[in-house]
Formats: sequence, C-alpha cells, structure tokens
Amino acid sequence: MQHPAVPELAHTTARPIHWLATAAALAAVIGGSAVLQPDPANAAQSGSKPHSRTAPAPAPAPDPTSVDFPLDCGAVDSVVKKKASGDLDGDGKPETVAVVHCEAGSGTPPDAVYVITRAGSGKPRVVATLVDPKERLNVSDFAVRDGAVTATLLGYSSPNVPRCCPDREDKAKWRWNDGTFERTDPAAARSI
Repeated sequence: MQHPAVPELAHTTARPIHWLATAAALAAVIGGSAVLQPDPANAAQSGSKPHSRTAPAPAPAPDPTSVDFPLDCGAVDSVVKKKASGDLDGDGKPETVAVVHCEAGSGTPPDAVYVITRAGSGKPRVVATLVDPKERLNVSDFAVRDGAVTATLLGYSSPNVPRCCPDREDKAKWRWNDGTFERTDPAAARSI
C-alpha cells in the first residue's frame, strides 16, 4: 500500500508503449547473447599448447588401382582380386594389402599378395611381396585384422594336378616384425 503523503508516481501506471519497449529490450538482449558467444573453455596445464577441438582426419588407405605391380602379365592387365586395409607397422597410417593376378579369360591364374603404402602425399607403392606369383598359389579367406594379414593359400601337390583344382591348402599369417613381414604360422600344407 502506498503512503498517502507520497504523490502518485507517473511510472506506476503501465501503458502499452512501456510493454513494447520492455519486449524490444528483452529481444535485443537475447539476440545479442546468441550472436556474441564466449570462447570455449580449454583446460590446459600452464606452459602447454591448447588442444584443437577436432582431431585431424586419418590418412586414407592407399588405393591399389593406382599402383604399378611387379607382375609380368604380358599383353593383359593385372586385376586386384581382393583388398583390405589396416595399420600393419604401428605408425598410425593404414597400409593396403592387395591380392592381384593377371587377367585371364579362363583358367585360374596364380595370385600375388602385395603390401602397399604411401609416403606423405606421394603415389602409393609396393613395399613388400607376401606371396609371389611364381609360387603358383591362389588366395582365399583373405583379411587384415589386428595388425596381421591372414589368408588361405591353395596350391598343387604336383604339376600333374589340373590347374582348376588345387589339392593343397595352407593357412598363412604375416606380421610386421623388426622392419620386415614375417610369416608367423608355419607352412603346414594339408590335402583338401
């Protein structure tokens, strides 16, 4: 209740213009706070560099279609039969492993298995041969997992076995060790 000795104040009676001015001021404050955001807080120990909010994109795995394979196919082209990628040497950059053979209209050409890497932004290149086509093997159940390359190698017990029908099977696994790929599973061929 207002004391009778105090005259009535002019601003105690709200007019529509007062409400309009209040609404405009409130809208200006809200709009300004949406535009003027403070910098995000970064917790860092003194003397350390502030961390970026986003991690750099991982390097893409080398593309085997842009590689010159050490495979003599004569007048026909080489074909990438299978490929898989993963970090095989622990450097944080993916390598690509490709199963490659010469294109053939019929028959079963032997496969080769190559490890491909890329230095910086350069062209991808072959750095290791895991299976040489001279071994006359075919590759199935091929994968790159947990820093290792695994494959089932199909081969022939003698030159008399038709090249359509391999009669030997060997499980193989390669790992990077001391600067080279080592086959970690013994080559124990068995009949199919």
